[in-house]
Amino acid sequence: MARITADNGDPIDYREYGDPGGRPVVLLAGFTAPATSWRYQLPALANAGHRVLAVDLPGHGTTGALPPGFTMRSRAAAVRVLLEELDLRDAVLVGGSMGGNTIWAYATTFGTDRLGAAVVIDQTPKMLNSPDWAHGFYGYDRSNADTYFAEGVPSTGHGTPFWRRGMRLVRLLRTVRGGRRAFTPEELALLDDHAKRDWRDTIAGTAVPVQFIAGAESEFWPATHAHAAAALAPRGTAVVVARAGHGTNVEQPRAVNRELLRFLAGPAHS
Repeated sequence: MARITADNGDPIDYREYGDPGGRPVVLLAGFTAPATSWRYQLPALANAGHRVLAVDLPGHGTTGALPPGFTMRSRAAAVRVLLEELDLRDAVLVGGSMGGNTIWAYATTFGTDRLGAAVVIDQTPKMLNSPDWAHGFYGYDRSNADTYFAEGVPSTGHGTPFWRRGMRLVRLLRTVRGGRRAFTPEELALLDDHAKRDWRDTIAGTAVPVQFIAGAESEFWPATHAHAAAALAPRGTAVVVARAGHGTNVEQPRAVNRELLRFLAGPAHS
C-alpha cells in the first residue's frame, strides 16, 4: 500500500494493479468502506489492461480516523490530490455508494479535465425524497432531514434479508475487516453532509460518459434511481443488476465486472 500525504496532512492510501501504462481506473469505496471492498473487481480490470488503483480516502481503510470537519468536498479534494500527484489523465472514476457521489463532489469542485468517464454503483444523486425526486433513501424526506441519520444508517426493511443471501453475504463479509461498530461524531457529520446533497445539476452538466449501476434489491433506495440519474446526464447509461443489494459489486461481481468492462470498451472509450 502506497501513501500520499496532502498539504493539510490528510493521508491517502492506494494500491495499484495491472498495466502501469494502461488507462487509469480509480476505485472509490463508500462510507467507512475500505479499498478491499473492490477485491472482486481488481483481477477483471487489471487483466483487461487497465491501471487500477484501489483507494482508501482519509478516514477509511488503512488511513486511520476520519479528520474533524471532513465533508464531501474534503473527499473530492483528496481525490484531486491523488490524480495530480500521480498525474492521472483520462481517468475513469468508479465509485460505490458514497464513493459514487464523491465523483460529483469532485466534478463540482474541480471539473472534469482529468476525467474520461465515471461509473456510479448503487448511489442515488439525491438521498432526500421530494416531490420532484422519488428515488431517494427509503423513509427520508424533509420532515426528518435533520434526525434520520443522527445515529447512523437506519434499517429500512427493504431488500433481501442478510440471512437469505447465501454466498452474497459470504462475499460481503470477506471484503470488510471486523464487524460493525458505532460511528464517530466525525463520521456522522460526513454522513449528514452526504445525505443532504443534491448532485443532479452536476450530472446534467457533466460531458464525460457516465454509467449508473443499481442493485435491484438495494436496502437503501429503489433501483429506479439509476435510470433517473442517467436521464439527467448528456452521455448517461444505466444498468440494474438482478439479485443484488446495496453492495452490488460484491454481491454480484461477475455481473458488475461484465458491465464495467463493456462500458470501458465501448465506442466512447476506444
